[in-house]
Amino acid sequence: MPVKPPLMDLPIKTADSGFYRGFSVDVTVVSKIIISVLVVWCIFWPTQSGRVLGDLNSVILSNFAAWYIWVVALFVIVCLGLAAWPSGGKLLLGQPGDTPEFTNFSWFSMMFGAGIGVGMLTWAVAEPVAHFQNNPSVIQGLTTAGGEDNIRTAYVWSFLHWGAGAWACYAVIGLALAFFSYRRGLPLTIRSALTPLFGKALSGTLGHIVDIVAVVATILGVAQTLGFGVDQFVAGLTRIGIGGLVHPAGAVDSSGADIAGSVNFVGILVALLFIMGASTLSALSGVGKGIKWLSNINMVLSIVLLGFFIIFGATWFGATALIVGLWDYLLALPYLSFNVYFSDGVEGSEAFRLAQWQGWWPVFYWAWWIAFAPFVGLFLARISRGRTIREFVLGAMIVPGLMCMVWFSWAGGTAIWLELYGEANGVIFDAGNGDKIFAMTEFMLAPIAQALAWGMAVLIVVLLMTFLVTSADSAVLIVNTINAAGDEGPKARPHILFWGAALALVVGGLLLSGGTSAIQTAMVIGALPFSIVMVLMCFALIKAIWNDGRREAAGVPTTIGELATPAE
Repeated sequence: MPVKPPLMDLPIKTADSGFYRGFSVDVTVVSKIIISVLVVWCIFWPTQSGRVLGDLNSVILSNFAAWYIWVVALFVIVCLGLAAWPSGGKLLLGQPGDTPEFTNFSWFSMMFGAGIGVGMLTWAVAEPVAHFQNNPSVIQGLTTAGGEDNIRTAYVWSFLHWGAGAWACYAVIGLALAFFSYRRGLPLTIRSALTPLFGKALSGTLGHIVDIVAVVATILGVAQTLGFGVDQFVAGLTRIGIGGLVHPAGAVDSSGADIAGSVNFVGILVALLFIMGASTLSALSGVGKGIKWLSNINMVLSIVLLGFFIIFGATWFGATALIVGLWDYLLALPYLSFNVYFSDGVEGSEAFRLAQWQGWWPVFYWAWWIAFAPFVGLFLARISRGRTIREFVLGAMIVPGLMCMVWFSWAGGTAIWLELYGEANGVIFDAGNGDKIFAMTEFMLAPIAQALAWGMAVLIVVLLMTFLVTSADSAVLIVNTINAAGDEGPKARPHILFWGAALALVVGGLLLSGGTSAIQTAMVIGALPFSIVMVLMCFALIKAIWNDGRREAAGVPTTIGELATPAE
């Protein structure tokens, strides 16, 4: 059979006039309805919504835990395989002669800030501490909770959750979208990455469903990040002397549970007004201005903060944790990528506790990265034109993963060292997850000068704000790009304002209906359908690159620039 050119024309109907001019009405309106219903449900019926979401989450964790773990393993294999593929890895994400739009520093800064920066400030300290106190080895009696023999295991799990698996989720989306958009001229939207499998059928209802699933997953994934960020932002404001944002000592919720120290309604309102207001203004200015400069600022501040931990923290302990932890992680990665703990249904048994722990940690993280992937992946594609597949994988998967490990080693390592050898006596371990980094820097600096501790808290709050704003404004722009059938140009201001407000209301509504656990639950549910889309993307991308090799051998055009007219 003759080798034909690839599909290079995927028409998506958009409105020619009116409020939705330039947007796909089917995708935009349905997405807005779904998100609006979720917001109204969570705000006006918080108890019912919390219960229903919790029940759905339990069903998913019971039946799809293995699915989440195995699909992320697939993403890692696909990304590394494409980079290593001799002919595939050298393919340019663009037309011949295209060069990168951003410098390597700005490119990496935007990837790190949008992809994972917020999480670093919460989890770089909190997660090694959590795994130091409990992990599967502790449950199985192989290591001691809080003991020196548990340090290496704690870092294996920390690196697993923030290493290759996390960034492979983003890289799969980014690679697929950049490949089909910049090489074939297809719209920069999620459905385009499935054209090798479904062809022009994606112009209609099937494509609309794919994009709607991506928009909903994006909003829920970003809401998860912002939910953690709101908690930490309020903790920071409280540390620097702004009161009235958390529940006082002795406060309990409607069920009688202790909620002292957790963010209250005023705290949620203040944080969201500040963060989403700033992010919406930044989104209005576009990627090349507001987001680029915010990303550069938060990268510089990150280097300053990380340098503080490296120089004044547990310097040697952190270096050892990085080197030994990276070695242990690489050795354990093949096994941990596929290992699933199955519950025996007996509450309190070892099998039950292992499965429960896996649901709390790896399954939660894989769902988070998958839900976050349409936003980060499309954003990565948007800023990566002109780079090769191999360069993209190294820059978008390997380098950021190593940076996360550096943060975990010195920030989390300093916390563990201070508790083990520095007489912190629970000051850090007993603080809330979002407050741990503030508790640690105050413990380190207050004995020298209280003003230094206060100044460091201010720096962390500013850094956190820039990370949150970068994530939120990038998400708003990406959602509008999907809704506008892949149009990267300026979006109508009312739609930017709507999605900025919608994102704030989703975060606020879910926080009110059950705190960050409610956001986590909604995100795990929203990630499931999109994980199926991502698996299909992997096969579509491999098929496309393989067929392009056949086309090149036959002298058939493979890029839009080589083809005078789009293929029918």
